[in-house]
Amino acid sequence: MNYKMMGRFVSMILMIEVVFMIPALLISLFCREKNAAMAFAITIVGTAIVAIFLHYVCRTKKMHMFAKDGLVCVGMGWIVLSIFGCLPFYISKEIPSFIDALFEIVSGFTTTGASILPEVESLSKGILYWRSFSHWLGGMGVLVFLLAIAPADGERNSFTLHLLRAESPGPEVGKLVPKIKKTAAILYRLYIVITVLNIIFLLIGGMSLFDSVCTAFGTAGTGGFGVRNDSIAGYSPYLQNVCTVFMLLFGVNFSCYYLLLLKEFKSVFKDEELRLYLAVVFGSVALIVWNIYGMYGSIGETVRHAFFQVASIVTTTGFATTDFDMWPAFSKGILLCLMVIGACAGSTGGGMKCGRFLLLMKSLRRNIHQVIHPKRIQKVRSNGNVVSEVTLANTNAYLAAYVIIVILSFLVVSLDNFSVTTNISAVLACFNNIGPGLDAVGPTCNYSAFGIAQKSVLILDMLAGRLEIFPILILFSRSTWKSK
Repeated sequence: MNYKMMGRFVSMILMIEVVFMIPALLISLFCREKNAAMAFAITIVGTAIVAIFLHYVCRTKKMHMFAKDGLVCVGMGWIVLSIFGCLPFYISKEIPSFIDALFEIVSGFTTTGASILPEVESLSKGILYWRSFSHWLGGMGVLVFLLAIAPADGERNSFTLHLLRAESPGPEVGKLVPKIKKTAAILYRLYIVITVLNIIFLLIGGMSLFDSVCTAFGTAGTGGFGVRNDSIAGYSPYLQNVCTVFMLLFGVNFSCYYLLLLKEFKSVFKDEELRLYLAVVFGSVALIVWNIYGMYGSIGETVRHAFFQVASIVTTTGFATTDFDMWPAFSKGILLCLMVIGACAGSTGGGMKCGRFLLLMKSLRRNIHQVIHPKRIQKVRSNGNVVSEVTLANTNAYLAAYVIIVILSFLVVSLDNFSVTTNISAVLACFNNIGPGLDAVGPTCNYSAFGIAQKSVLILDMLAGRLEIFPILILFSRSTWKSK
């Protein structure tokens, strides 16, 4: 294990966190929020000292990195990022419990949107901004940002792909351009441009600048932290429709946007994952509209709420315009299925990912055909290309780990004696980075009633779900920490 490399990366992550906390500090000072400003100042100074110390201790480092080192760096990086990121909540006493503060910031960085807060409008502006910004930073990934801004050199080429693969969502991570640094930079440029467009459209609809920025952060990161107690329900239909459109846009693989810039329109149109994603969205909307017809004043309002909630759940954003926990069981069943399927690989959305789901279906079909025709050699193809057996094996391993973690988490969470619906939806909502579940963790409720052990399990679920399971699992493997 390359401990010095891990320490060096953790120090860089902490310095990035320090820089991104400064706007929250300035907002607190501008709004004369003394407790919040003091909390941010103490956290910034303390985090900077730790980062500088780690950088000094690990300044003589080996540049070579194996895949295991990349996974460990990502897993440890996100844990340390969360521990220091929750300090403003805890020090300011706006969230007086450390485990609750950690739950809230992990939910932010992992773009989950599950909250322990019964109401958010009493929070200071600086804290609200930091809470929402954590979505934006976690959406594309803090290490992807690090790769985008880090100086390029020959030594870094040996480990940057390991970091990108460990943090980026999806069954297989490729490069848009030959150099990883340029790939990361392209991803973040696209991310920033679409976020700015989202803010502009929200401002056009009459939303305040502060609300527009925070809402756009939650939409871009597909996180779902709102600045109002009723999430998005209190805003106009226009603003709700803007959020619907941009949630769906951020649920698309960012490679598609890059191909559009290159005018590769046919490649985008033929993308199997994108077509599945759109089919799932429109099919789910049609079924839910049929099922909830008559619950709202008009067909237009029914379609608006159905589209919004489908977009919010399939992209794992977690915003709400209505209490969908009051919908019929069939509609809630569809939403639970969407929690598992999730958005596209290479997007800011969570869940299993449409691309991985597609590979599982194709692999299942191939296995059925091989039972019927055992001597026939068949390959699984995606977008016309043969999918490697390594990728298929990793996808199957992901599914096995997914099921095991969900079952174990459900059993631990059930110790709090809530209903089965509450417990399973809480686990699925946290593990798939969605936020609101059903029953006691529905869109009008929160996670504050769970015990410390249950919150700790849900925190690990959120981290494992955002990092595609393996960077967190490898931290608990004894072989990871054994010396050669």
